[in-house]
Amino acid sequence: MASSVTSSLQISNLKTVFLGERNNLRVSTLPVANVGFRRKTTECKESRIGKQPIEVPSNVTIKLEGQDIKVKGPLGELGLTYPREVIVEKQESGALRVRKAVETRRANQMHGLFRTLTDNLVVGVSKGFEKKLQLVGVGYRAMVEGNDIVLNLGFSHPVRMTIPNGLKVKVEENTRITVSGYDKSDIGQFAASIRRWRPPEPYKGKGIKYADEIIRRKEGKAGKKK
Repeated sequence: MASSVTSSLQISNLKTVFLGERNNLRVSTLPVANVGFRRKTTECKESRIGKQPIEVPSNVTIKLEGQDIKVKGPLGELGLTYPREVIVEKQESGALRVRKAVETRRANQMHGLFRTLTDNLVVGVSKGFEKKLQLVGVGYRAMVEGNDIVLNLGFSHPVRMTIPNGLKVKVEENTRITVSGYDKSDIGQFAASIRRWRPPEPYKGKGIKYADEIIRRKEGKAGKKK
């Protein structure tokens, strides 16, 4: 009888640890250690590209208005708006420097990106850019007619594309296309739209490819053995 009473008291004591007072038995609460969270500080390293200054040629003029920049040169005029994470400054030497306005991970990413975009503006209006493509395939050829480029790519009809304003297209030997201009993004977009008509296939390499593009070839299926 005594053992059964003792066991019931032990069970009651175990329950009171979680439930407090029960069955008129008071137990002391167990001390609980305070649990804290340590905040980890993320260090944002300065971009190796973003910290490099941008040299401005003598024939290029720079106009800064808040977060906007306008670059004018012999080939044309371009502009860019910076996000609030970065700022651009013009040094006494005439060079441009892009700096971070805040210390965040996004600012570190924007730092290198907008330094590259700013450099593209300066190079574009002073020297320009170009993108070269090559046609590979029997009967594939291209020609410029007025303000259009005409492509013969094996379809039932030739493909005619209007050349955007600010771009120049030159065709050499009917198979080599050169797209040039002062806006690098427009050049790349128009060159990609030309390539999209006949992307190079991996077996014989037929299609339109960039001049510096390497096509990884695949082996064709072997014939059936007799």
